[in-house]
Amino acid sequence: MEAALQRDKVDILLISPERLTNEHFRDEVLGPVAGRISLLVVDEAHCISDWGHDFRPHYRFIERMVRQLPGNLRLLATTATANQRVMDDLESILGPGLEVSRGALGRPSLFLQTIRLPGQAERLAWLAEQIPQIPGSGIVYTLTVRDAYQVGGWLQEQGIDAQVYTGQSGDARPQLEDALLGNELKVLVATTALGMGFDKPDLAFVIHYQMPGSVVAYYQQVGRAGRNIATAYGVLLSGTEEEEINDYFIGSAFPKKHEVEEILAALEAAPDGLSIYGLMNLVNVSMGRINKALLLMTLETPAAVVKLGTKWVLTAADLSESFWQRAGRLTELRRGEQAQMNDYVALKDGHMEYLISALDGDPAGTMVPGLSALPVTVDGGLLRAASAFLKRTGLPLEPRKKWPTGGGLPKMNLSGNISEEQRAEAGQILCVWGDAGWGDEVRHGKYRDSHFSDDLVAASVAMFRAWNPQPAPVWVTCVPSLRHPELVPDFACRLAAALGLPFHEALRKTDGRPEQKTMANSNQQARNIDGSLAAVEKAIHNGPVLLVDDMVDSGWTLTVAAYLLKIDGSGPVVPLALASTKHSE
Repeated sequence: MEAALQRDKVDILLISPERLTNEHFRDEVLGPVAGRISLLVVDEAHCISDWGHDFRPHYRFIERMVRQLPGNLRLLATTATANQRVMDDLESILGPGLEVSRGALGRPSLFLQTIRLPGQAERLAWLAEQIPQIPGSGIVYTLTVRDAYQVGGWLQEQGIDAQVYTGQSGDARPQLEDALLGNELKVLVATTALGMGFDKPDLAFVIHYQMPGSVVAYYQQVGRAGRNIATAYGVLLSGTEEEEINDYFIGSAFPKKHEVEEILAALEAAPDGLSIYGLMNLVNVSMGRINKALLLMTLETPAAVVKLGTKWVLTAADLSESFWQRAGRLTELRRGEQAQMNDYVALKDGHMEYLISALDGDPAGTMVPGLSALPVTVDGGLLRAASAFLKRTGLPLEPRKKWPTGGGLPKMNLSGNISEEQRAEAGQILCVWGDAGWGDEVRHGKYRDSHFSDDLVAASVAMFRAWNPQPAPVWVTCVPSLRHPELVPDFACRLAAALGLPFHEALRKTDGRPEQKTMANSNQQARNIDGSLAAVEKAIHNGPVLLVDDMVDSGWTLTVAAYLLKIDGSGPVVPLALASTKHSE
């Protein structure tokens, strides 16, 4: 590609804004042809703006590129979801002299409806009943990857031709898009990964399983329906969990002040710089938030940090107060957008007018297509089936195969790869913490009742029987705790009895440590468990063992526990946990 570009053999060059962070690409590829560029097109231009509903930091590199290109360069910026605030921001970034052309926002083919169904089982039942009744194919949007797979699995079980599309779909994404475009699927269950660039003119419906965080995000997603057909449905189902999910998204959009201060202090103490893993060893901040903080700081002018090779170093510039003012301003904006969506959910009619007004358009003359509203009730039989479905889904627990990058576990003198002789087998997790199905019952058991119910024992037995791990465990042990010394051993003992296996307390805590949930990244969690567990002398038995714990996040506790069991003579270690607490889901 580079050689063809230099020889003027390329008419159109399509790149992602992330490409602009590559020094070689900027200097060696783009630089030599900059003077020959006749038109620069920025699609999804709202992403440049801080005010945009899905601001992508790398888009701000376009601003720097524009400033370096010839003054007579023609520039075209396009977006379907920009209110006046975003337009003003784009004019200041890409201007001056930006001519604005705005089309009408009304969609006369789109019938909009909101339905409040608090429980996930209710919404699953509604989807299974109504989707087959709607002619054509469509999209169901979920807020999380976990929900996408759960909804997709449920619809497939109900005989509906559904597939799942998320950021984790990888190389399968083009095939999934083509299948929907060709009407080979009834429905594609997707996260926002199915977004920019996807266009199906005859999409018959877009249904949201949960409320998105902003009106502009919702308008963009629901607007994929009915682009070139007379009528289409846009239905927003609203449930209880969406507020917590959107709160998490808002809270994690910008780094906290104490996180940035920790990162800057660590870099100040390391004149030669630190890699991401080096930072993770020193600051109690998640990898994602470290990366985000560093990226946002590089967008400041002048930047307080720069990347040299694989390491980040401080510059002579201080981080300006405007950085925090902008973060606070935008966080408040997102809170306001969330409240705006709650108002939208409560509407009985006038949905399109509301969206147009929120986007600073003119709602006069808005037309509603001649479609009947979809039912707001659910079938009792489907509701019972959905409830049962939610309670029998389990999650795989893959064993870790390497000790932490950037130093391993120094107290236990462990680093590098974890050999097969020292690592756990593949395990299972009953549910997601706080989720529908068993998640709430696990939460109540730990923090309200201080006792896991017999129903959770029975559910774990059913999961174990369906899972049927091989080699089959012949005894049971558990991860100990100083804070809740009886909680997990009591559950593991009852589980062992229900499985007809002996229970032995083969591990002990050597000292008190902060709770794992207070550790924000994997390296911190690993070092928090380093040296805090030991095998109980003469309590480890031969043969495969079922290792039980209540919560699993990074998996380091189970990894270290399995290592200790195996080096002290146990057979294969099979982990089983009640709930996953990973935010990434």
